[in-house]
Amino acid sequence: MNKPPSQLTCFSLTVSENIAHLVLNKPEAMNTMHPTFWRELDEVLDHLHKDNAARVLVISSTGKHFSAGMSLETFSGVLMDDQSPEGRATMFDLISALQSTFTKLETLRVPVIAAIQGGCIGGAVDMVTACCIRYATTDAFFCIQEINIGMVADVGTLQRLPKLVPLAVVKELAYTGRRLGAQKALGYGLVNELFDSPEALLAAALQCAKEIAVKPPVAIWGTKQVIHYARDHSVDDALKQMGWIQGVIWSNHHVRESVTAMKEKRTGEFPPLALFKGFTSA
Repeated sequence: MNKPPSQLTCFSLTVSENIAHLVLNKPEAMNTMHPTFWRELDEVLDHLHKDNAARVLVISSTGKHFSAGMSLETFSGVLMDDQSPEGRATMFDLISALQSTFTKLETLRVPVIAAIQGGCIGGAVDMVTACCIRYATTDAFFCIQEINIGMVADVGTLQRLPKLVPLAVVKELAYTGRRLGAQKALGYGLVNELFDSPEALLAAALQCAKEIAVKPPVAIWGTKQVIHYARDHSVDDALKQMGWIQGVIWSNHHVRESVTAMKEKRTGEFPPLALFKGFTSA
């Protein structure tokens, strides 16, 4: 097992029964995304990607709102210098780094479930649109806040949201900065299901995670690869990729074990994904 990040201040992370649970735990600041948030989230996602203890990740929050989005600290100082071409070029690198962190949610080797209560604002919309499954409370709302503070949403919302809801809806929200309520979000397909309380919300997210965690991890990995590839490619290309993936991960043993476990009404036993250790790993 890889060593998990230590001394997290913006999050708490637990792994139990192959389920990782990452909690935004700064409710007094409405779980805003300041520089420490970004550093810690990046570290956590790197750890979970390389480790094999978790077979699914649940992200939830604390307090009234899931997250109020980007902290103004992120936009201050030399990081956002618009006084020279060199400074503006650095903005590109900064934005690319932020985008990369949320893309790690999308490319994580395991599925990601977001449990959203209250406000999901600005950068938080960027975050949850990179997740696989979104559950929400009935009082949740989504807001592309960036237009309300004079800028363009730049960390993934405008790229991922059109893959999830009708384009005209994205344009309305992005141009006006209006709030999208939970019921409409459910109707558009942005969220999978609504719940009356944060407690019921989290229970449902963890139940879904449990159902995922008992499946063969490599089959879940392959399924996530295929779904994302199909989203961004033609049917013909995606069918070819499907054949390649299936040929790579097919296991007669996994199929037999799955069928036998169903007949015997027990949980199947499957190996975890291999530990990931790249050339740059310590």
